[in-house]
This record gives sequence, C-alpha cells and structure tokens, in this order.
Amino acid sequence: MARTLEADYLVVGAGAMGMAFTDTLIDHADVRVAMVDRRHGVGGHWLEAYPFIRLHQASAFYGVASSMLGGGKLQVSGPETGLQERANQAEITAYYGQMLDRMLETGKVDFLPNSHFDGDHTVVSHIAGVQFEVPESCRIVNAHYLAPSIPAETAPPFDVADAARVLPINDLARLEEAPSRYVVVGAGKTASDACIWLLARGVDPDAICWVRPRDPWMFNRALIQPEPAIFLRMAADVMQISEGAASLSGLFLQLEDAGILLRIDRSVMPTMAKTPTLASWELDLLRSISNVVRRGHIESVDRGKLTFADGAMRVADDALVVHAAADGLKYPPLVPVWRQEDITLQPIRTGFPCFGAALIGYVEATRTDDAEKNRLCPPSNYGNSMSQWAKATVLGTRAAINFTAQPDIKAWSDGVALNPARVPPGYPHSAALDDARERLAIHTRPALARLVELM
Repeated sequence: MARTLEADYLVVGAGAMGMAFTDTLIDHADVRVAMVDRRHGVGGHWLEAYPFIRLHQASAFYGVASSMLGGGKLQVSGPETGLQERANQAEITAYYGQMLDRMLETGKVDFLPNSHFDGDHTVVSHIAGVQFEVPESCRIVNAHYLAPSIPAETAPPFDVADAARVLPINDLARLEEAPSRYVVVGAGKTASDACIWLLARGVDPDAICWVRPRDPWMFNRALIQPEPAIFLRMAADVMQISEGAASLSGLFLQLEDAGILLRIDRSVMPTMAKTPTLASWELDLLRSISNVVRRGHIESVDRGKLTFADGAMRVADDALVVHAAADGLKYPPLVPVWRQEDITLQPIRTGFPCFGAALIGYVEATRTDDAEKNRLCPPSNYGNSMSQWAKATVLGTRAAINFTAQPDIKAWSDGVALNPARVPPGYPHSAALDDARERLAIHTRPALARLVELM
C-alpha cells in the first residue's frame, strides 16, 4: 500500500536548483513541499564530486537565497587575496545539510532521499521499497532537467583495454604510487582542475599530457565578483564592446583584450565557451603544460597507447589516464518553465543557475497566472560554442530587463546575494558605479541587437 504524502509541490531533485527553488518558495508562500532525490542527501552532484573541487565562482553566487554560502568573506591569503572566497566540497555539502535542516524545521518540507519519482505522482524508496503518493493537485517541479554528468558517475567516453590504467579524477587524491606520466583527458573545468591540482603538488609540467579536443574561453575571476561596481563595470564593458563588434570571433578577442575573457593558448582560437571563471595564477599553471594533444576525442586507451580517429600515439607504459571527460553541463531544448505537466527549472540569468531557480521560486509564490510567470522568467541556455554564449547573453539580459521592471521582484532580487547584478540597499554611491549604470543604459539594447546578428 502506498502512503499518502500531503504536498502542494513535489520537487524532483535536491541539488542546487531544487534547493534554491524550495528555499525561496517556502519563504514566500504557505505551502507544503516534498523533495525527492536518488542520492542519500541534498546537494546533488557535490556529494559525489572529486575531493579537491572548489566553486569556480564566488561562494556568494551559489546556494539558496535565505542564507549566503560562506558569509561573503574575502580571501586573506594566497594567490586570490582580496577576491571573494570559493567554497570547497566539504563546505558546500555541509551548507546544504544545514539548509535542509532549516527547511525541515519550518514544517513545510519533507525530504525523501534514496528514492525516485515514477512520473505519475508516486515516489519509491530504493532502501525500504515504500511507495509514497502525492495528490493529483500536487505540482511537479523538475529540478533535474539540467543535472550535470560527472566522471565519478559516468564511464569514460572511450574504450578501455584491460591493461590500461584509467581512473576518474576523484581517484587522483587516493594514489599511492606516482606514474611517470599523467594523461589528462578533457577540455573543460574538470580537466583544468586536474591539471592545476597535479601541478600545485609538484608534478613536473612535462610529465603531463593534456588531451584537449577543444580549447575553452573562460571569464577572468577577478571581474566576476559580488561587488556591484566591479560586476556592473564588466557587464557594461561587454555590452559596449558587443555593440561595435564586427564578428563573433572578433568580439571574443576584444573581450580578451579588455581583460574579461581568458584563453590558455593565445595562438589557438577557442571554440568552447562554457565560460567558467579562472584566476591568473591558474592560467599561469595551465600554460606551463606544453604537451597538449589536439586530435579530437580519444576512441580507445590501451597500455602505452592512445587511439584517435586519425591514428594512434604512444605514451609511457605506466601512464595514468585521468578521466575528466564527462560532458558536465547539459544542453537539452529550452522549454517554458511553467507547463501543464510540470515546472522545469532552468537558468534565467545566464551563468547563475541558483539565482534563476530562486527567482522561479519567488515568482511561483507571488503570481498566479502561468503565462505571466513565463513572461517574467523566460529560460536561458548554457553556453557551449561562441554562438551559444551570445544567445545565452541575449536571453539572460532580456529576462533581467523583464523581471527587474517589476518593483517587488527588483526589491527582492536586490536583497539576494545570488543575483550577480544586484545593488543592495544602502550600497555607497561611487563614480565607478554611476559610470557602469550609465553605459549599461546606453549600450545594452543595441548590443543585444548586434549579438542577435552575430549569432
């Protein structure tokens, strides 16, 4: 017999977006929410991430609206002194555990871990086999539509012979004997993290072979900070440069010249634009690796040999191949956030998924008409190619113009640290902030029109 669970919302997925949505919804509406997740706790992929991972952005941009992750502290030592702190895996998982406790204490939330949703108002426990049913009136919230793939849970995207040494990035921290060579496979943030971690622990750059099918564009972390004068100045520069760009590649090169975007090898034009943030010290380390293989994706790994579509290359017999090649971010079609069958959480402002999920929670709590909700919160894609980055910038900026035109949403979003473009109440006046705001007012709309042409 299934047990009945009284709930107005069933949130499927208790990762970053599911938690951000639920946190804001229960703070602004008298509702009951059931959250379900296949994992043993909340926090999504952070529970399985490699132990040396850190947020690539400031902690303040991540988490839930009711409680700032990290408290907005600045780093006081190391190569990023003066920048906002970036939480590590242990800090993030502990934070989400605390946020779950807060939600449960309200009496508005039930959490069903180690369980799955069957698609028809029923949740099944993997551990006890117990079934829970929610009422037909319960609204389903799809919080896993964009759930990322990570190496710890994804097989390598290439064949692995029995004699080959292939490990996911998680297992780097558990090595007991050093190989003569490391082969890091992947082009994104995970592969960069693997290289940086190895180099920071004394591995010779010449002992690393980096199989990088594509080169990435990255944001300069010093400019993606929760300081309005800094962030809005960067945004104004992006709009001003975009307005006059002659081509998409020319735009990216101009943004690089302005110190906004970074690339590892200035002799190679990157084609990947997921645009995580990177610090100058990390860039220096990555540039020290000279053995970079750009032959596309690996097809198979054998002892002492990597095979590509265009042939094979030799590596040391004891080479350790580090699997950092999970596809990470997902790129399913954009769908309306509010549909008859569900609420599908997606980014609203590009690059800041937690803010988007919290915003959806606020709009759900304060509006009744789904068409109006969708007008205020049109979804934005993640960037992958340069063209997709341009599209994400256009969609996210248009959405911000929409929702900030509503006085209550503007007031709420200015009080939420997750919002990168906020100007908090009482923030001091400055010439730099006035200049950024003025340039945004002048250049944003023509910049969006130009980006549409360049897309």
